Amino acid sequence: MLRFLIQQSRGLLLAAAAGSVAHGICGVALIALISEALSASAEARSGMAVTFALLALGLMLTHIVASVLFERLSQHAHAELRRYVSGRVIAADYRNLESIGSARVQSALSEHSANVAAFFVTFPAILSNAVVVLGCLVYMLLLSWKIFLFAVALIGLGSFGYHLANLRAIRHLDRGAEEQDRLFGHFRSLTDGAKELRLHFGKRKVFREQVLGASIETVRSERALGMSIFVISASWANFLIYAFIGLVLFVLLGDASNQTRIMTGFALVFVYMVTPLEVLLLNIPRANLAKASATRIDEITAGMSDSEQAVSSAQAQPLQQLVLDHVEHRYYHEQSDDFFALGPVSFTFKPGEVVFLVGGNGSGKTTLAKLLVGLYPPERGQIVLNNQGVDDASRDQYRQLFSTVFSDFHLFDRLLHGGEAGADLDARGNRLIERLHLQHKVQVRNGAFTTQALSQGQRKRLALVVACLENRPFLVFDEWAADQDPVFKNVFYLEVLAELKAQGKTILVISHDDRYFHVADRLIRMENGQLSEDTVPQRPAQAA
Repeated sequence: MLRFLIQQSRGLLLAAAAGSVAHGICGVALIALISEALSASAEARSGMAVTFALLALGLMLTHIVASVLFERLSQHAHAELRRYVSGRVIAADYRNLESIGSARVQSALSEHSANVAAFFVTFPAILSNAVVVLGCLVYMLLLSWKIFLFAVALIGLGSFGYHLANLRAIRHLDRGAEEQDRLFGHFRSLTDGAKELRLHFGKRKVFREQVLGASIETVRSERALGMSIFVISASWANFLIYAFIGLVLFVLLGDASNQTRIMTGFALVFVYMVTPLEVLLLNIPRANLAKASATRIDEITAGMSDSEQAVSSAQAQPLQQLVLDHVEHRYYHEQSDDFFALGPVSFTFKPGEVVFLVGGNGSGKTTLAKLLVGLYPPERGQIVLNNQGVDDASRDQYRQLFSTVFSDFHLFDRLLHGGEAGADLDARGNRLIERLHLQHKVQVRNGAFTTQALSQGQRKRLALVVACLENRPFLVFDEWAADQDPVFKNVFYLEVLAELKAQGKTILVISHDDRYFHVADRLIRMENGQLSEDTVPQRPAQAA
């Protein structure tokens, strides 16, 4: 993931990195100049003034350039990362997306993406301060190679201890990242399960304390422990630096020649190096946190297979005949705690017919509908459209045949119809809204709904409007009338379906409303994963 982002922003990254390196070089050169000036004569110091001014100006300008470029780089990385994850989600096979779950996707798009983007903000601090530390070591080498070797040994010892602490801290950060994914699922339950939580004190208490509270505490404790280990190890490294300064000043230097220059140089360089080294050590954990988040994003997106060939146009081919040819599918059935076998199912749909699919709960009706519209690929058998078999290469194009309103539908806040004319689309949408008695609640303006603050039944009527506006050859309605008043059931079954049929649409209606079964041209029944065809009841006699 980090490699992907770096490849997307290579030029900007190189420019920002060059600014950071230049900033570090200016800092080291400036401190070396100050060290030399402290032990130089008055005449020599006067000649250093211009150089000092130029280095100070360069230090300021390179800091501004590097910081601005890396801030832009961070925002660019965040946007690219969100585009990448969103693109993988949109292209993913529906079954893979169901198994991954929305909580992990939300976590990748928000928390993990923010952590990875933050890496590009901390990177200039890591780079520039690494240059400062390296430059200070080079200057110490020029002052006294013996003391330099002792410094390198001490820094090496401190780095080894820091590395061991770093490995332990990363384990805690990884556990925190894993729990973060679960926490986003609990956050969703706060709103999705709000009714149940308000109605049941015991459930509310257990969820707050043992589920949500425990997850929040796990994330807090794991991250706090991981970052605390980093802080402790960084503080230990700082202590070693001051201990080394003491050894240089009071033990190692002894009666060396040019003692004042060496003492001044080492003391100044080490004091100057403390802050860059501390910043370096404190930002490395944030880089590791970004790495852990990038790993989680890689794991999440790796599960999003995109074996199907995407289409470039939503244009659906005309429907002449659609055949389910011995289609089979297996899935886990929670009620029986076993795998449920659907099929083999064989059935033929023709243009301009209304088919009702009936059956008990859990019999496989919605799964059959998802197979029909191409959300699930059949494990055995084949779907044949206009005498052409549907496979991975053509399945996405095949799906453009359908408009659906599933029982767990999602209503977007606008009509996502591509480049269709806005005024005409608004007018047709508002006519349908008025037909369903929603004109006092919501309107279509500039292709968007004025509100979604509606009841579930009203939202489902709005979803019906969207499905009709899409003007696809095949429409699937999964228990559409379940949340509707009798007046709107009449409108749907007796008026809307008749109009769609007159337009030549093929319609599959999953329904329990037996008083409207006579509307169907064909009535099929699903029981325990097996499909059979029933006789359509006669139209009931009209009241006198």
